[in-house]
Amino acid sequence: MHDFFGEIDPPQRLLMGPGPVNAHPRVLRAMSADLLGQFDPEMTGYMNEVMALYRPIFGTDNRWTFLVNGTARAGIEAALVSLVSPGDVVLVVNFGRFGLLLTEILGRIGARIETVEAPWGEVVPLDAIAAAIQRTAPRLVATIHGDTSTTMAQPLGGLGALCRDAGALLYVDATATIGGMELSVDAWGADIVTGGLQKCLGGSSGSAPITISDRAAEHIGRRRHVELGLRTDEFSDGDGLVIGSNYFDLGMIMDYWSEKRLNHHTEATTMLYGARECARIMLQEGLAARYARHSAAGRAMAAGLGALGLTLFGDERHRMTSVTAAFIPDEVDGETVRRRLREDFEIEIGTAFGPLAGKVWRFGAMGYNARKHKVLITLGALEAVLRAEGFACPPGEAVASALAAWDAV
Repeated sequence: MHDFFGEIDPPQRLLMGPGPVNAHPRVLRAMSADLLGQFDPEMTGYMNEVMALYRPIFGTDNRWTFLVNGTARAGIEAALVSLVSPGDVVLVVNFGRFGLLLTEILGRIGARIETVEAPWGEVVPLDAIAAAIQRTAPRLVATIHGDTSTTMAQPLGGLGALCRDAGALLYVDATATIGGMELSVDAWGADIVTGGLQKCLGGSSGSAPITISDRAAEHIGRRRHVELGLRTDEFSDGDGLVIGSNYFDLGMIMDYWSEKRLNHHTEATTMLYGARECARIMLQEGLAARYARHSAAGRAMAAGLGALGLTLFGDERHRMTSVTAAFIPDEVDGETVRRRLREDFEIEIGTAFGPLAGKVWRFGAMGYNARKHKVLITLGALEAVLRAEGFACPPGEAVASALAAWDAV
């Protein structure tokens, strides 16, 4: 029988994988505050603050910048189900597991899916995307910004202009990059961008920041539907096909976050507090300083792994600053190393998916964990475990190389 009254406190583990990572203590404290009613003026004031706080984080002036209740995948699904109707042509830019996830969700919506692809470890060239847009005439182009399955970051400059010239909308999943790599939603010309709290923002999984351009809002408005129990003479539906989900209907959620406060769901108060504090911490640190810290952590991790004699995976020109993958040496068992790091040092690193399963480890330095001492502790522990498993590492080189790389310009 399970011992429900055993250990009360979970291990205080250092999460140095691709996410989730350890939440910032200020975020945890904020999430412990008492609840408020969903229409309490203080609560709606917090909602308005969240909208304002996340605009600079997304790099946008979009009015419609708010939260979708649920994990990062909730934001992805809300965006796609609200933009795409059955039969619409959607071009997916696919270079890893999460491009395949977009395809999975779009297939369930009933979209006609086209893809333009790159091998895992590479990104898709802009000219290949341009050719695919011309060939397929999509209603929507959908891409991942940073795909943690491959550690690659897709360049997005110029993509929005291609989409606009073709009459297409642009959706970007920035779950793994928001808070750690610069987002330039307005400069990219992206129409909807979604994120999550549990990676570079240093929060808890369960809330998905989202921003929506006026162009996308107009498209969603044509599919607007007012819930039957809320209808009055002052509300009218759009003339488009009703969005195929109630919970993820962005039109309804936008009405809830607007001045109308038209009830849709009970806002996840605790997650709102956490999302608000994530943004406050980031803006207090400063965007430039935040991105520089993640770049330094990524450089240090990569340098330290290389000094251990590990070969890094993927095109270094397009590697995410916050996640680094390294091939598992033939001489060791990858899961044994992960287990010993977890059991002996309370450090967790990531495994891999699909064609990379069992071939690479993934090391994250995200949010609250993108700090010099946490990178050095991880590398020192990894060296100890590798040496214990019989892999010859030059002693002390990993930490020394990481220290040097942290301060490199």
